Amino acid sequence: MSTAADSANRLARMLEPAEWAAAGIPLLRSPREVVSGLHYRHRPTPATAVVAVLDHEERLTASASFARRSVTADGWEFRNSLLAHLRRVVPHDLRRRTPVRTAVLLYCREGDERWTEEDGAWMWGLRDACTLHGLRCGAYITLTRGGWQVLGEGRGGRRPNSMSRPSALADTALPSEQAPSRTGGGAAQALHRSAAR
Repeated sequence: MSTAADSANRLARMLEPAEWAAAGIPLLRSPREVVSGLHYRHRPTPATAVVAVLDHEERLTASASFARRSVTADGWEFRNSLLAHLRRVVPHDLRRRTPVRTAVLLYCREGDERWTEEDGAWMWGLRDACTLHGLRCGAYITLTRGGWQVLGEGRGGRRPNSMSRPSALADTALPSEQAPSRTGGGAAQALHRSAAR
């Protein structure tokens, strides 16, 4: 009984592609540049998530990468991981009436570009983490051997992919005050410096 209940709860914490598309997720103006920039900064390998916060001009404010630890695809676990990393790299915007910054998630995984239940759990987790941190929920992007794919939009490309080496040219693809470290510490320092001005 408890196993069936756990499974039902996990399914409830998952978004289908149609639900995601109907949620009004803002489109990225330059998805290839965002993907290339995050790939260059974090060099993700399979089972690595990269959460990034973009300002209204799609400039990188902060980012963090981390390995998936949960054995099961559970949106609640993913939400908690995303929220913990967001709290480390960027202050919340809960006092604002409407969000001004957008969080996007790049997830590097095995398999092809087709939607999986794991993707659905990450989508649920991203949406919930954004609500709890006062951010606008942005794109969910998968990175596989075949390339990258913005799920729910049908936009994608062959490079970068989970096997490609980061290109030095990609460093200019996602402008920010300072390129963040893998944990996002550099981005947080840049954010505090700009806030102190």
